[in-house]
Amino acid sequence: MWIGTWVSQSGFTRAFCALVSPQRAVRQRAAILLGVVPVATNAALAPAEKTLLGHPRGLFILFFAEMWERFSYYGMRALLILYLTKHWLFSDGDASLTYGAYTSLVYITPVLGGYLADRYLGQRKAVLFGGIVIAIGHFLMTFEGSGGQGDPTISIFWLALAFIIVGTGFLKGNISVIVGKLYPRTDVRRDGAYTIFYMGINLGSFIGVLIAGYLGEVYGWKYGFGAAGVGMLLGLVVFVLGKPLLMGRAEPPSVEALSRRVAGVPVEYIIYALSLASIGLIWALVQFQEVVGTLLLVSGLALLGYILYIAHMKLTREERHRIYAIAFLLLLQPLFWGLFEQHGAGLTLFTDRYVDRNILGFEVPASLFNSVNAAFIILLAPLFAWLWTSLGRRGMEPSTPAKFGLALVQIGFSFLVLVWGTQAAGIENATPVIYIFLLYLLATTGELCLSPVGLSAMNRLAPWHMAGLIMGAWFFATAGGNFMAGIISAAAGAENAENGGGKELYLQVWTTVGWIAVGIGVLVLVVAPLVKKLMHLDTLRDDERMAGEAELAEPIAPSPNTKGETVRGEA
Repeated sequence: MWIGTWVSQSGFTRAFCALVSPQRAVRQRAAILLGVVPVATNAALAPAEKTLLGHPRGLFILFFAEMWERFSYYGMRALLILYLTKHWLFSDGDASLTYGAYTSLVYITPVLGGYLADRYLGQRKAVLFGGIVIAIGHFLMTFEGSGGQGDPTISIFWLALAFIIVGTGFLKGNISVIVGKLYPRTDVRRDGAYTIFYMGINLGSFIGVLIAGYLGEVYGWKYGFGAAGVGMLLGLVVFVLGKPLLMGRAEPPSVEALSRRVAGVPVEYIIYALSLASIGLIWALVQFQEVVGTLLLVSGLALLGYILYIAHMKLTREERHRIYAIAFLLLLQPLFWGLFEQHGAGLTLFTDRYVDRNILGFEVPASLFNSVNAAFIILLAPLFAWLWTSLGRRGMEPSTPAKFGLALVQIGFSFLVLVWGTQAAGIENATPVIYIFLLYLLATTGELCLSPVGLSAMNRLAPWHMAGLIMGAWFFATAGGNFMAGIISAAAGAENAENGGGKELYLQVWTTVGWIAVGIGVLVLVVAPLVKKLMHLDTLRDDERMAGEAELAEPIAPSPNTKGETVRGEA
């Protein structure tokens, strides 16, 4: 059973203070007061054998830790574009490029953070270090200054973004790795575990946007960012208290290697020091967005070229064909995420300025609409999981390339629906809010056709010895999409409009990219059978060392189950 929530009758403050007690009994009581540790009803059971809802108790520690971390990330993200334009007085274009650079770097750094965790730190230490760095970043965001780009306090703002980027690199992928480590590779509960974990991600996103967004827009930016910081601290509290329930599954691979001294300093401390020093580099990069874009393009093309080179020189014919299929899917990612991430950039500005946000007599702050995607995910993810399974049993499940095509068609139409609805209501009138909800609905169904399916495809198609490389390419492609989102949003910036036609410019840009996405999506549907043949699903066999299975936690998605695709189902 669970006792209470993190606010108990004895008070959160007293419980939190008890965490630092060296006495195990006191710490356990504090954990119970915080509502983060389930109390076993059978004290005779060994800790490793206790379960909750049929799953290891450690899963629920990770559920709540990730829930609070996503609370902090998405709460801050919902406010970022508005904070840049209204407080620091950035132009729409500069604010959009900053947003794109920030979110793209958030997706790149986990590649290095995952490597350091696998090689040296272990996932638990990496997550703990990352969480601390993220929390510092969020609290640095509360230093507002007087506003405007001439305010020297803006340097603290850039530093805050750099802290969050580096910290996310250590936490983002590694906490999902721990989920998989709680189960044997053949455990049938694994899919269910990831589904529960994803619900934590989306619940945190939903609540974080509502609370941080509301506080930030209504009471002041610092309160919204402060709430995000508190959320990250709560995640750390949950994670620290829950360490025994992780059963030692996420510890360093070699204690000796980690404690080895170089120039008298343990390797572990050197890693921490260098990571903190890298914040200075990120601090500079996030201010020069064009450099970030160039680095993403050059390094992304180099990575793709290297993958294709290995495929051509070192792999068997069938493995090489599967890499070609992977490359095809990766190249579609930037377009999808470039449109999807408009939610936190141009779409938030459009909603703030041109949408009738009055719902039941209450004017909803624009940032709060970022919670709609998470709400739809929570509602629709089980439906899609059932849908793919049901279609698979009937031999009607679309192939992975076909699902990507459907995703692009849906994300394209999501913006076209908003354009058509705005035009129908009249350009001079406020856009009815129903079209914002319809946009989020179509974008979410598109996401459910691409994100979990794509990750599952990377898992199944990548040769084991290329697992890390392929997942790195997946994150690079996602990062490229985030940066593209900044470029698209910047193109629709008010400063580019003639005669004050800012609203019309948004509609023009979204019409163009919307039809491009729909057209490419239709083309993908046409060639999907050919790409499916390259996947050689008829000869694919399960490998207990499934490539990239640990990275299945982001972007927001339900637990994928495309096993039927290896047996039957046409595009």
